[in-house]
Amino acid sequence: MLNTPWQSAHLFELYENGEQFFPAAFAAIASARREVLLETFIWADDDVGRQLLATLVEAARRGVGVDVCVDGYGSANITPAFVSELTAAGGRVHLFDPQPTVLGLRTNLVRRLHRKLLVVDGHRAFVGGINFEVEQLVGHSPASKRDYAIAVVGPVVDEIRAFCRSFCSGAPAAAPARRWWQRWTHRAEASRSTPVPPGTHGMARFVCRDNRRHRTDIETLYRAWLRSATREVILANAYFFPGYRLLRELRRAARRGVRVRLILQGRPDMKSAQLAAGSLYAYLVASGIEVYEYRERPLHAKVAVFDGRWATVGSSNLDPLSLSLNLEANLFVADRDLAQALRGRLCGIIDAACERVPPELARKPRWWWQVYRILIFHLVRRFPQWARSMRARPQRLLTLSGRSDQD
Repeated sequence: MLNTPWQSAHLFELYENGEQFFPAAFAAIASARREVLLETFIWADDDVGRQLLATLVEAARRGVGVDVCVDGYGSANITPAFVSELTAAGGRVHLFDPQPTVLGLRTNLVRRLHRKLLVVDGHRAFVGGINFEVEQLVGHSPASKRDYAIAVVGPVVDEIRAFCRSFCSGAPAAAPARRWWQRWTHRAEASRSTPVPPGTHGMARFVCRDNRRHRTDIETLYRAWLRSATREVILANAYFFPGYRLLRELRRAARRGVRVRLILQGRPDMKSAQLAAGSLYAYLVASGIEVYEYRERPLHAKVAVFDGRWATVGSSNLDPLSLSLNLEANLFVADRDLAQALRGRLCGIIDAACERVPPELARKPRWWWQVYRILIFHLVRRFPQWARSMRARPQRLLTLSGRSDQD
């Protein structure tokens, strides 16, 4: 997926939070004439989830082909009874890697379907990080999450549609062991790819991460754009704990005069995420990087802007789960209008709702904090390797019911 070419002639629209995204997504489904393809991590049994269900049912009843893929961990509440009206109308619902609970607890935490994709009639696609749940409506409660999504019209939609159709046809095989020459070939292909788009208007590239041939594609493009940046990088990420190579590119960019600003969680939905990111603060601040904690509510964003002309929006965090285990998808865009729109949103929350991590943190910490930071870094970074070393079990799609035809 990394080596797919940049494509031109696209139109984009940026959405912030569920208040903007849900009406656009539901309107697109309501206008569908042929096909709706949807992938999401969380489809909740709440007001938003039931509205999604009603919209999909209506589309299926008028003859639209509906395929929905949800994660068996994130959407554990999706049962045959919940979607019975949809499947009775001919829609198909697929659960990715559903597993039984143990003492009421979900156990299948790693290698999740974390993508958030919607394709309507092969004409318009939505890519982002917003799940279908009320927690994505900032007006719902102070604990609701801030996030972003993007709509795109243009040639890349065909690529996203083919990708979703392929996934709906059956679960991918278990991650194969990659031989040394295969790893070398993949790195060589990545190095020959064109990370920087040839233009700055209407260019798009769809990039996925899986556990087979595209394990590092999203991270590789992030690092390439960090190397190419000359003026400014603004990165907002919910779960930030990248590996050394990405941290090194951030540091190098700051040291050559690029203004690098990171927006991270100050009121996290998972305390462990803040603790992990916090262990990197001294390193980041000492490198000349400005670190801001978003304090208004939980931050769920996975976006970045480079030099005010390139941007990425998607599902991939910069942490071990997203970069090494989960199935992810981002849209990388070269379009000044979109990049400036996203930059304006991010600068707005920096000014209105963030606290900067103080530069005093760059002073050399006490020895015990240095030991703690090193231990946490290596413990968290080694987790994906430990998870992959466990005996791989096949991950499958369980289709609840519905049509059996494929185009």
